[in-house]
Amino acid sequence: MANISCSSITKAYGTHTVIEGLDLSIPDHEFVVFLGPSGCGKSTMLRMIAGLEEVTSGNVVIDGTDVTHLAPGARGVAMVFQSYALYPHMTVAENITFGVRRQGVPKPEIARRLKDVAQLLGLEPFLERRPKNLSGGQQQRVAMARAMIKTPKVFLFDEPLSNLDAKLREKLRTEIRKMHLALKTTTIFVTHDQLEAMTIADRIVLMRAGQIEQQGTPDEIFDRPATRFVADFIGSPTMNFLPASIERMGEALTAAAGPIHISLPPERFSGLKTGQQVELGLRPARMDLAPEGSANLLEGRVVLIENMGSEGQVIADVHGTEMSFVTKDFRSVRPGDRVRFAIRPEHVHVFDRASGRSLLNDGL
Repeated sequence: MANISCSSITKAYGTHTVIEGLDLSIPDHEFVVFLGPSGCGKSTMLRMIAGLEEVTSGNVVIDGTDVTHLAPGARGVAMVFQSYALYPHMTVAENITFGVRRQGVPKPEIARRLKDVAQLLGLEPFLERRPKNLSGGQQQRVAMARAMIKTPKVFLFDEPLSNLDAKLREKLRTEIRKMHLALKTTTIFVTHDQLEAMTIADRIVLMRAGQIEQQGTPDEIFDRPATRFVADFIGSPTMNFLPASIERMGEALTAAAGPIHISLPPERFSGLKTGQQVELGLRPARMDLAPEGSANLLEGRVVLIENMGSEGQVIADVHGTEMSFVTKDFRSVRPGDRVRFAIRPEHVHVFDRASGRSLLNDGL
């Protein structure tokens, strides 16, 4: 069982603290993605789990063993880096098997493992080639095979797809996910790409300034962002935000942003008070063209239309604020047109303007 437990992890470089008091538990077989902007500490955290960075204080436990002060090779982990780091004078087969040959694994066992990983990653036709004769995607698969052949307890990926073009990234994302499902090995994957995280993760750990801002399944992170930062970071196109104040008419709650009034189901939000300063969060993917008289109707003039294929992003000026929404009917509007679009009350997010915390009820 390759459970991972990180307790009170702190990492400091001299007087500069990068990570402070971080706690994290990863159960066996889970695929976890460390996500966040550059400098948030996600790669540093991964390298401390791998043993490539010293832990200033705290403990890292893998499979019930405290590995905080163990060498990387004694931790039962294998790591795939952004750079492929292949030996140019060796064949693909020699690159893949280099580590296990150094470990003294018997030749028949090496041959069996090589056959298995080459078949899984589609490398069988390339085993006698040298790295210079491979594409970038093929070289990254060789780097993955080199890690897999060690049969580790834990796989660690440090932005392995950053050097690839969009089509190759998509293909290798699928292969990494298929590999995880086949091997059922605990996996941690670091990326700054939220689309990458959403498509492959069982659980996302979203980091900010050395702390965990929120963790949860992709659906939880997208539909229930705990803070404005999470809501803004996750989702493409990004969420629309409107400063507003809470108004109450009897039992009805409304968020007023100038001439815009958005109705708020009272059972959906907690602790809203009349006059409270908030920010509304409206996801473009949850909004669409709407007829006059619809609830939560917004009106504006089209500024720009971005064709995304089966649907399009329409950017409109709404009372001086640019807002976007996504619709399959984008071909029916043109820049300069007046449009009406709406969002259903169950898709409205409200954040406290002072703290940035979501005011959504915990039970929803």
